[in-house]
Amino acid sequence: MKKYWSIFRISFQQEFAYRLNFVLWRVRNVFQILLTYFLWSTVFTNPQTQIFGYDRAKILTYVFGIMIVRALVFSARAMDVSRDVAQGDLSNYLLKPLNYFKYWFTRDISSKTLNLMFASVEFILLFAILKPPFFFQGNIVALLAFLVSVALAILIYFFLLFLISSIPFWAPEIGWGSHFLVTVVIIEAFSGALFPINILPHGFQAFLMATPFPYLIYFPVEVYLGNIHGAALTGGLMITMAWAGILWFSLNFIWQKGLKVYQAIGR
Repeated sequence: MKKYWSIFRISFQQEFAYRLNFVLWRVRNVFQILLTYFLWSTVFTNPQTQIFGYDRAKILTYVFGIMIVRALVFSARAMDVSRDVAQGDLSNYLLKPLNYFKYWFTRDISSKTLNLMFASVEFILLFAILKPPFFFQGNIVALLAFLVSVALAILIYFFLLFLISSIPFWAPEIGWGSHFLVTVVIIEAFSGALFPINILPHGFQAFLMATPFPYLIYFPVEVYLGNIHGAALTGGLMITMAWAGILWFSLNFIWQKGLKVYQAIGR
């Protein structure tokens, strides 16, 4: 445990070594939130407007909720795993007395901690400036379910990153491209980070809900808003846990296959 605490502290300090990258990441998130906020604020100009089951308070709470959930779920250093595999740096870690998955998960937690701190400050500042109506969830069951769904979303995203990072075992040259396609295009579009999934056509919505992507952002925020409850909440949590289990077993299987063909190119 002590060695992983050391990894956490060192990783936290390393976040400040790349200040420009970190600042640009935070600025990007703020602009994205502002764009989404003003879009939905315009649609719900009339406080009495009800669309897709949202009123003005709930849709703007959804937008602000994205800011916090994104910081917890999408802030991750495990994206660098593909570079370790492609460049042969993975060999350095295989020779050390530590678990490679735990090493990167610890680094992810470090990144999430720092991003959550900044996201909280951004949340407070934007809330003070924009003064939006806000939905405060007082149901303890909904709040606990929200925390559980966020924890599961963190695991799902971590497993997805590692699965994508396994591609360089067989095709080192497309590691970055695959990350861009999945994490920037597919996940951003279908996780609910840009818009609520339930505004889409019912058929496509049902298809997406069978994938792991909506359970990263959309599902946790909807649970907080109280839009998902009862049997739907139980079923959603079970699906989320099922995806976490499927991805974990898939990752272990593919990782073991990858290690057998790993050639440490570049070393």
